[in-house]
Amino acid sequence: MSDKTISYSPAVKGFPTFYSYIPESIIGMSDNLYTFKGGNIFKHHHNETRCEFYGVNNSPNCSVTTVFNQSPTENKVFKTIALESNDSWKAEAVTDLQSGIIESSWFEEKEGTYFAFIRAYEDVVNLKQRSIDGVGSLSSIVNVGGTSYELTFDFNIGSILSVGDDLYFNSSPDPLLIGPITNISGKVITVNATAGPIPSVGYFIFSVKNPQAESHGPLGYYCEVKLTNENTQPVELFSIESSVFKSYP
Repeated sequence: MSDKTISYSPAVKGFPTFYSYIPESIIGMSDNLYTFKGGNIFKHHHNETRCEFYGVNNSPNCSVTTVFNQSPTENKVFKTIALESNDSWKAEAVTDLQSGIIESSWFEEKEGTYFAFIRAYEDVVNLKQRSIDGVGSLSSIVNVGGTSYELTFDFNIGSILSVGDDLYFNSSPDPLLIGPITNISGKVITVNATAGPIPSVGYFIFSVKNPQAESHGPLGYYCEVKLTNENTQPVELFSIESSVFKSYP
């Protein structure tokens, strides 16, 4: 863990927060905060460029971390983040079971509040999600050019699968990715086998939809949220809220 400055609040009789800057000495005087670094004195909240300490710009690392922990013995789904702020932030949510993200551009401003849904990471696949769809046992497989393969089954595929879904096959010890679906016609699925492994006849095939598009918020007992803002102009954050509901497995 990197070094941090910890602050004490007489009002709460505790240590409520950490700071990333590391001064040699610190003092409050006349409603101002002064610190010393390298033998020089610095007045905080005075320079025009925010997230800059001792001449070093820390804007990519300026963050606020908090925890949602109401009803700590209940498993919950953390669906949204709402920020009472004058700017949008990047939000990274981590629970004891899953994780999610909101890029700053995903927030929408509604009546002075920035609102967005927490989405799963696009490159993290959870094979226990309900968006996993079983197809069936493979009857035949034919290479139709390059990395394109046609997988044939003994039944019509139906409409539950979509072009763009990733196709997997059961393998020991873990299922293996074949690649994305490029076409579905009757009993045949065409797949771009960019991932490499090719299943043999008899293997069970299943599909996985885009984790980010299908996500509904991370599941867990608590949720730690890290907000990051790279703006070098003054930004205010008044509160952070989340739409949370109990999970019923």
